[in-house]
Order: sequence, then structure tokens, then C-alpha cells
Amino acid sequence: MQYHEDTGPSAYRAVAERLAREFAGVHDPSTVTRCVTAARHGAQDVTGSATPDLVERIARKHLTVLATVAAEQRRPPAAPPAPPTPPAPAAPEPSA
Repeated sequence: MQYHEDTGPSAYRAVAERLAREFAGVHDPSTVTRCVTAARHGAQDVTGSATPDLVERIARKHLTVLATVAAEQRRPPAAPPAPPTPPAPAAPEPSA
């Protein structure tokens, strides 16, 4: 399938730069660039076009999901549940 270019490469560079600023400290700029490129190719494959706005929305969603997964993986595991409390011993029966 031949890709249809909706806009010049500078528009996609601008998308990558905006998202790199937005996700600074979360994702490396090279990760953002790869995500923008993947979003662009995915949009072109699925819809036949890839406007910078569409690419930015797709890439932002992907980067957000990646950040969420990374945060969950860094979170310490939950403490195991406490063992059940044994029943209290029965009171002795009074002697006669």
C-alpha cells in the first residue's frame, strides 16, 4: 500500500516535539518519536490518511497507556492478606 502524505514531515516533527515536552520525564524523546511514527503509519494503513491532529491524538493515547503500564510495574506488590484468625478456645465447663 502506498502512503498518502497529507502534510509535510515538519508537521509530524512538531507533533513529536509537543508530545516530547508533554511526556518529558516519563518517556525518552526517541520513544515519543517512534510512537508518532507508528501512529502515523497506523492511521495511514487504516484510514488512508494521517493528519497531524489524528496522529497526535493516537500517539498521545499510546504514550499515556505506556506510562500507566510502566507506573503499575514500578508499584510495589500489595501485601498478602493476613491469615484468618483462629477461633477463640471454648471456655471450660464449670465443675460440679
